[in-house]
Amino acid sequence: MSSNTHQNSAGFFGHPKGLSTLFFTEMWERMSYYGMRALLVMFMTASLQKEGLAFTAAAAAAIYGLYTGAVYFLGLPGGWIADRLLGGQRTVWYGGIIIMCGHIVLAIPSQGTFFVGLILVATGTGLLKPNISALVGHLYQPDDVRRDSGYALYYMGINLGSFIGYMVVGTLGEKVGWHWGFGAAAVGMAIGLIQYRKTIGNLGDASLQPEHPMSPQGAKKAWGVIWAIVATVAVVAALSISGVITINPVAVAQNTAVIFTLIFFAYYAYIYFGGNLSQIEKRRMWALFLVCLASACFWSGFEQAGSSLTLFTQDFTNRMVGSFEIPVSWFQNINPLTIIILSPFFAALWINLGKRMITPSYSLKCAIGLIIMASGFIVMFFAAQQAAAGLKVAPFWLVATYFLHTVGELCLSPVALSAVSKLSPRRFAGQMMGVFVLTYSIGNIIAGLLAGNFDPNNVSELPNLYLQIAIFSIGIGAVIALISLKSKSWEGLGQGHIEPVEPAEASAKTA
Repeated sequence: MSSNTHQNSAGFFGHPKGLSTLFFTEMWERMSYYGMRALLVMFMTASLQKEGLAFTAAAAAAIYGLYTGAVYFLGLPGGWIADRLLGGQRTVWYGGIIIMCGHIVLAIPSQGTFFVGLILVATGTGLLKPNISALVGHLYQPDDVRRDSGYALYYMGINLGSFIGYMVVGTLGEKVGWHWGFGAAAVGMAIGLIQYRKTIGNLGDASLQPEHPMSPQGAKKAWGVIWAIVATVAVVAALSISGVITINPVAVAQNTAVIFTLIFFAYYAYIYFGGNLSQIEKRRMWALFLVCLASACFWSGFEQAGSSLTLFTQDFTNRMVGSFEIPVSWFQNINPLTIIILSPFFAALWINLGKRMITPSYSLKCAIGLIIMASGFIVMFFAAQQAAAGLKVAPFWLVATYFLHTVGELCLSPVALSAVSKLSPRRFAGQMMGVFVLTYSIGNIIAGLLAGNFDPNNVSELPNLYLQIAIFSIGIGAVIALISLKSKSWEGLGQGHIEPVEPAEASAKTA
């Protein structure tokens, strides 16, 4: 960890002044990310007359899944670049610039540049997101008691940013024009970059240099590989835009899901069989595997929010309040608002249960979160039946679904992150967090493939789609819950085996 002195002087609600720099940078970055994400599927499926891309729902959902999956996957090389080549501060700066450029490209009304914009935003987010979260921890000494509340403040900035994004970017995109929304996302990221540069001195030397720098010769080779990858992606994008090659997004998403899953199993097996683990560590790895399984299944359902649920809200929900039509993107604000309201209650819940000597295993908590999320799709099953009957459904169906999804998120996401920190073999902790992040990518891509079955022209199939997601998720959750009766002993809870660690943030949005 980088040493720092003046960064520990109180200056932001009793926290280091650097926290304000990271708080507002992250707030504006999340404003741009979630605002743009709320428009993405609607823009892709909108007709040419409505200035959309006129993609099929299957293609749009697959692209959405690939994009959100890539955001998480690219965080792995993004963290490596910061640790070995640039340092966290510079990686965040360059990542923000690339994100802003991506939104600017998306704001250009041209189908040819659309995928270039997505690639830029995903790449920039992969550079910025993991490293700005790590920078928060670098502001505190290991024994600083303010660390937990510092992350809580930082997390509030994330949810405040997503709220602003849905309201500003979403409203402009739907009511004025898609590219006005994308342009607003670019402006938001630009504001974040300006304040980051003007207040970067507050960070002192926290992650100013790489934590584990490479030799000059090694760094030169690494940059060579990086630029070769960038050039390859640029060539493929140019060939696709020019029509020389045709890319089927659904096939790409299917193959990518398989590749990411194979990488997950291969690396997990490599650590399990080749890591010279003790029997206690191996048992914990089995317990952690259940958490990873629950995570992948959870996000494959939860991320319907930006795809099939967005299309359902747009096409089959009565959004009129008098003469005002509620923008589709506003419904997604239920998630950050519910998180802000309920997070303290869930934190207190686990503490109070612990005081009463009731300590559910990590896998049981995750199973409960998965089942609660799945229950939201039972709600959507009944809503879809009304839509199939030709009715516009009331908004409360979506409100109830998003509420249940958020409660499930609060049960699973912070618990899963904590489980990775506490159950991973300590010498493989960083690598295991990277392996765990793959479950986000896998879940997001599967979410896109599932949402591809949403066909607005065949509304009679919608109830089956949501019922299948619910049954599958509940089934996986029930199996994990049964196995958790055994896995609690694998985790070693209450046996003094687990070391306290740096607090995990409360959502995959912050991972």
